Amino acid sequence: MKPIKKWLKKPWPYWLGGILLGLLNIILLATSGISWQITSGFLLWGIGILQWFGLDPFCWEYFNHFQYYYEPVIKNQNVFINQYTILNMGVIVGSLSATLLASQFKWKKIKSKKQFIFALLGGIMMGYGTRLAVGCNIGAFFSGIPSFSLHAWFFGVFTILGAWVGIKILIRFLV
Repeated sequence: MKPIKKWLKKPWPYWLGGILLGLLNIILLATSGISWQITSGFLLWGIGILQWFGLDPFCWEYFNHFQYYYEPVIKNQNVFINQYTILNMGVIVGSLSATLLASQFKWKKIKSKKQFIFALLGGIMMGYGTRLAVGCNIGAFFSGIPSFSLHAWFFGVFTILGAWVGIKILIRFLV
């Protein structure tokens, strides 16, 4: 029991997590033909919600530039049933399972209205940024670097700069 507790309760070394994530990304690419992506699934979920309200986002200009990318989903006619949803559900269930196994799950109270507004605005900006970059840190960076994609290196540099600016803003207004 003690060795299992050591692996479940204590943080793993970063190098081990990096190796495991890299191997999982290779296995995913080899078995499904797609690299690990997160925000594409959330984008499709948002499209599905907008379709429930009678809108047709696939007619918007943005999707004309990426029609080849979303073509299989459009043909399927169900934006919720696709490989991106399976990936996202795996991430959600996997992270929840890991948190529960490590006894780290906690409900936290929002500290202040200001903190809530900053979190909401930050989430909106991150979501918008992932569409401008055609991916988040997983799809545009983590899956881009091993593919020898030049855009992934630019993404990494500007992610670091954006994080630095974000930290400066948080220190100025929340601390």
